[in-house]
Amino acid sequence: MPTNSFEHFYLSWTPDKSRIKRPYYLALANALEADIVSGKLSSGTKLPPQRELADYLDLNFTTVTQAYNLCRERNLIYGVTGRGTFVAAMPGNNYSRKISQTQDVIELGLLRGFDRIKAPIIEASKNVLTKGYIEELYSYTDAAGHLHQRAAGAHWMKQMDVCTDSEHTAIFSGAQNIISAAMLSLFKIGDKIAIDEYTYSNLLGTAHLSHIRLIPVRGDADGMMPDELEYRCKKDGINGIFLMPNCANPTTCTIPENRKDELSEVIARYGLILIEDDNTGIPQTGAGNYHSMFFRLPEQTIYICNSTMALCNGLRVAFAAFPENFRVPLLNALFHLNIKTSSLDAEIMTELILSGKAAKILEQKAELACERNRIFDRYFPEAAKPGTPAAFFRWLPLPEMTMDEMEIEHQLLLRKVSVYCSYRFTVTRGPYSFMRLAISSPPDTTQLEKGCSIIRDFIKENQSDATDSRKTF
Repeated sequence: MPTNSFEHFYLSWTPDKSRIKRPYYLALANALEADIVSGKLSSGTKLPPQRELADYLDLNFTTVTQAYNLCRERNLIYGVTGRGTFVAAMPGNNYSRKISQTQDVIELGLLRGFDRIKAPIIEASKNVLTKGYIEELYSYTDAAGHLHQRAAGAHWMKQMDVCTDSEHTAIFSGAQNIISAAMLSLFKIGDKIAIDEYTYSNLLGTAHLSHIRLIPVRGDADGMMPDELEYRCKKDGINGIFLMPNCANPTTCTIPENRKDELSEVIARYGLILIEDDNTGIPQTGAGNYHSMFFRLPEQTIYICNSTMALCNGLRVAFAAFPENFRVPLLNALFHLNIKTSSLDAEIMTELILSGKAAKILEQKAELACERNRIFDRYFPEAAKPGTPAAFFRWLPLPEMTMDEMEIEHQLLLRKVSVYCSYRFTVTRGPYSFMRLAISSPPDTTQLEKGCSIIRDFIKENQSDATDSRKTF
């Protein structure tokens, strides 16, 4: 037993003792990395002295030293003689790149979305440079974008059942910046936002920096459950909600229309601010009775059109639609945060939309995605089918493994495959483990098949003897 009592003793970091299993040094290092990556431990945080942490965990001092040394190798922490150990300013910035820059790593972690399709983008860029008003694009103008660019965005979003106009459309440098502006302008410190149990990873970091609490709400195969949302609204005093109704990242879940109706009733009843991130990238024209959440709750919803990222993620352009009551605070945030997108990039995106090239690019990528999904299903038939057959990524349930998720990523990277596990997408560590695989990122199907084969064999080799049931949504 530890010689010290920590019942009333402060430690800047107290890992969950139940998760520290053999080998202890590795489990401790991975637990520290998980809390740093999730934002629970911010850069500059002073970590507990090794002896105090060893006493708290009832471990040998050298075990904690091994764990700290491993985290130093991963560029997560650093030591200052006479002062202690601290979380690095840019934790892990070079760790994974040490391998990926020197070896041929199959990228299945970072979502690239068939970025090798560049010819139409280059052609549109050349067309923009020949326009008579090119000089205006190099001048600082309206932070929300040129009028004709916003009009093109409003026209594009109508295909997703979002009826808006140029006055209620703004151009941001990516969906992440729309989320940041919304959180900082429409919410206060301490406000609470309902999210899916697994959600967009960058949302977690933004909420942490904004001092906004994220409240996970249980879901099923159809997405967030309305009765659970209502329970959380009553219990926790929810102020807002973040949803990805179409092929949610990372779970690939698509919310059916009847579930959207039920969720909308709860959102309206409690007056929640809804951030709707449309992750599908595919226009919904001709989709029958499809309706966006924005259509249902136009006065409460900020709609993020993420299909522009599917077109070309190198063009940092994303459209946002919003109601009149959100216009002033949201555009003030856009101006004061200085996250205006490049007028040249916005003009290239406008050219792609108005010329019809944007729709053709998405059609081409959808065909490639369908082929990649068929390959993935061949290797992992146990995985749930995504909300769309043209999903750019897949959600793979993992059996009980002999190592935790952090170590799974590290070991696969050593085998030249980069993956993202579910700890990156949640504010709580649940009992189930998953892996998100960006099947659209490898340059060709041969690389995808090789990566899937390595992952499948790795799972078989490291599967625990214990058996349990796994969620598949």
